[in-house]
Amino acid sequence: QVQLVESGGGLVQTGGSLRLSCAASGRTFRSYAMGWFRQAPGKERALVAAIDWNGGPTYYADSVKGRFTISTDNGKNTVYLQMNSLKPEDTAVYYCAATLSNLGDSRWYDYWGQGTQVTVSS
Repeated sequence: QVQLVESGGGLVQTGGSLRLSCAASGRTFRSYAMGWFRQAPGKERALVAAIDWNGGPTYYADSVKGRFTISTDNGKNTVYLQMNSLKPEDTAVYYCAATLSNLGDSRWYDYWGQGTQVTVSS
């Protein structure tokens, strides 16, 4: 069992930055790769970025490459999503999730946080 708790969402202007945090716990969470998803109103939930706890390969959706950075702090059992140059189209509920499968495959994420709202004003 893996527990995930997100924080760090909020309201920001276009061009601004936010950092989301996801605190992970549970006996086996280090076995999982971690991803950030987002879901905007009327749209499907989509994988934004993903990373392995052991510093392996990362994944980024094309829409966020060069603007978002995913990272881990193993000492704090926390995954971060640094979001820069934010745009109104980045507005969504952002979810942290965990998978034992390929981190770039959005279909196999098993554990989810409760979500945190990010709103980018124009």
